[in-house]
Amino acid sequence: MINFEEELKKFHPSLEVEDAEEAIYNQDLTDMADLLVKMIQEYEEKQGN
Repeated sequence: MINFEEELKKFHPSLEVEDAEEAIYNQDLTDMADLLVKMIQEYEEKQGN
């Protein structure tokens, strides 16, 4: 059976939309597009040398 007192102790409220948005945008995450751009730039630099 579910022990509601124990479950309430584990509960962490979710961020508000504005707080979540700020937390997401403040992280410097590299995505696939960033990696492809970097790879193309490195390739072009090697071809130029």
